Amino acid sequence: MSDMKATLKVDGIDEAIDLPVHEGTIGPRVVDVGALTANDLFTYDPGFVSTAACESQITYIDGAKGVLLHRGYPIDQLAEHSDYLETCYLLLYGELPDKDQKEKFVRTVHNHTMVHEQIRTFYNGFRRDAHPMAIMCGVVGALSAFYHDSLDISDEHHRQVAAFRLIAKMPTLAAMSYKFSIGQPFMYPDNSMGYAENFLHMMFGTPCEPSRISPVLAKAMDRIFLLHADHEQNASTSTVRLAGSSGANPFACIASGIAALWGPSHGGANEAVLNMLEEIGDVSRIDEFVARAKDKNDPFRLMGFGHRVYKNFDPRAKVMKEAADEVLAELGMENDPLLAIAKRLEEIALSDEYFIEKKLYPNVDFYSGIILKALGIPTSMFTVIFAVGRTVGWIAHWNEMISGSYRIGRPRQLYTGYAQRDYLPLDKR
Repeated sequence: MSDMKATLKVDGIDEAIDLPVHEGTIGPRVVDVGALTANDLFTYDPGFVSTAACESQITYIDGAKGVLLHRGYPIDQLAEHSDYLETCYLLLYGELPDKDQKEKFVRTVHNHTMVHEQIRTFYNGFRRDAHPMAIMCGVVGALSAFYHDSLDISDEHHRQVAAFRLIAKMPTLAAMSYKFSIGQPFMYPDNSMGYAENFLHMMFGTPCEPSRISPVLAKAMDRIFLLHADHEQNASTSTVRLAGSSGANPFACIASGIAALWGPSHGGANEAVLNMLEEIGDVSRIDEFVARAKDKNDPFRLMGFGHRVYKNFDPRAKVMKEAADEVLAELGMENDPLLAIAKRLEEIALSDEYFIEKKLYPNVDFYSGIILKALGIPTSMFTVIFAVGRTVGWIAHWNEMISGSYRIGRPRQLYTGYAQRDYLPLDKR
């Protein structure tokens, strides 16, 4: 805690108000506005873009410099040297595991990959054409009805069991959502496989023959999970924290995160990339759409370029680009029509002065959309896969909050409606 303070002078209030200024390890200093309420004042910050709603030690982002750190480790180092489950351990416990810790952690995750058999029948309540995210919202929220032996949020062991269950079962539930939509039988998890490999097995395997998953594709899928594992106080993570602040159980909190992630401005961005590529339709029409994107009076926007947080470049994008190149080479899909459009757009964005000046570089959603398309995953599943990867981040933030002192979230408002008025009987309106 620093001794710095900010002094606020407000017209109509005789005395200036002193506000403490806090300083984190790195990043902007924070003005503590808690004292304003005693002076009948609130701050006004739509979207909370200038508000620190919590204190956290998990993830740090410097959007101007293109920096993303998980517990202090740069994302590119984790993507190159680590894997998803090791990164899960890091996010949950604060340090990278040693060999024995990692083996125990992976083994525990494997022990929880199965879901209750009655959950299979739960899927039959949905229409076959239901969006997979709609199914995931319902099924994940319902897990508390099946695993109600780990809902005491004041018990550290209960919180750990719930964390393992969610991390382990999310790929199983996601794959079940896909299999249900296409009318194929559900595939049980194969715990002899790695996390990402097992997910692809459950997605595309059949009971007729053993699954053969390419190591290149499994590695790319693992990187997608890893690069989406956490992203600080984004909309869905903030939603999980807000839901958790009421004392809600972890399954309900993660379901709330899935609901927030579903929005096209958040988790639906990579799905929007594929929809955009399909709208362009052919490489010959790229110049037309690029011109439209440059026209401020045209509503068309190129999806997957630039980022709300990163004002320079998305540090995850370089790693995802490498994975995309590896996947396309492995599958021999360099000449796929939609992927050809994507590659040409990438070239333009990296060389055209308009994109360079505005720093509209291809982001992680652009490349992950390409990879998922190449893997044969339908666009309706893209946000579900994002949710699978992000689950550990949601849990880490929820657990960090529950483990310390916290208050129920209660944002305030600037009221601009009617002042008090008297009720009029129906015959006098």
